[in-house]
Amino acid sequence: MAAYDDWAVARRQIEDSNYWISPRGRRPRWRKKIFHALLMTFDAALRLTPLHAVGRHNALDLQVRRHDIVLPNLPPEFDGYRLMHVSDTHLDECPELVDQTRALVAGLEVDLLIVTGDTLGHVRTPVGEAADLLHQALQDVTVRDGRLATLGNHDPVDMVAELRRIGFDVLVNRTHRVWRGTSALSLTGLDDVHSFYTPQALEALGPVDQGCAIALVHTSELADHAAAAGYSLYLAGHTHGGQIALPGGRPIITQLVRCRHTAVGLWRHDKLVGHTSSGLGVSGPKLRFNTRGEVALLTLRRPGIESA
Repeated sequence: MAAYDDWAVARRQIEDSNYWISPRGRRPRWRKKIFHALLMTFDAALRLTPLHAVGRHNALDLQVRRHDIVLPNLPPEFDGYRLMHVSDTHLDECPELVDQTRALVAGLEVDLLIVTGDTLGHVRTPVGEAADLLHQALQDVTVRDGRLATLGNHDPVDMVAELRRIGFDVLVNRTHRVWRGTSALSLTGLDDVHSFYTPQALEALGPVDQGCAIALVHTSELADHAAAAGYSLYLAGHTHGGQIALPGGRPIITQLVRCRHTAVGLWRHDKLVGHTSSGLGVSGPKLRFNTRGEVALLTLRRPGIESA
């Protein structure tokens, strides 16, 4: 509890400051304000063209993506284990997505439901309202072993209590274990490291002693550290897949300060397998081009096991 309290104090200090902190150090907030202003100017210009309606339609066009993830050190008891990975819901910015998401995922059965940050969209939205929208969107999913969440760069400290209220175990620089007999799957969740990086986050991503370990981090900017520490799988979001991307889905802007090769979809870094969600919602302009909002169903497999 003391460690959590110390984290909360340090986190609030950054929230109230005029800077953010990433693994590369401090950066002033005014840069992001200029970037946001440019995006909104772009949005205003598109409103004068038919492209705005196309982008808006794309933003509301959700999909379920399914992937088999082969992990060499996965215990036999966890072969076929199903994760639902959701990120960057931002449902307060686009409430129309709530009913669409609910219809999309209703009836799905998974072992773990994982949300990797940015439940909140707009800074002026009450955090409880954003959490309630998330609950409404995902309430019809059947989950066997629980719901886990981490914070994103849009989420304040107060989001921890709200996510707990709607049934999530929020991992702030700590590890959660799921057991099958004597075998465990370890899931380590960090606070956001893009804007609220602290040494405690890197310490929590410490060396894996043994077994299969999964890192849950809002941004993939610590992929190299997780690979060096012996993690098997890394789940992230943050980039929205670019939200506005080139044909073929290549992001124009990733919002990553490092490990940019991990910006979207499935990727590898040495022996580490990663999945960076394109996000469910949108932020800034309520548009998507050459990307789609997604819910990912990830089935963990041992080598040599054919997908079902």
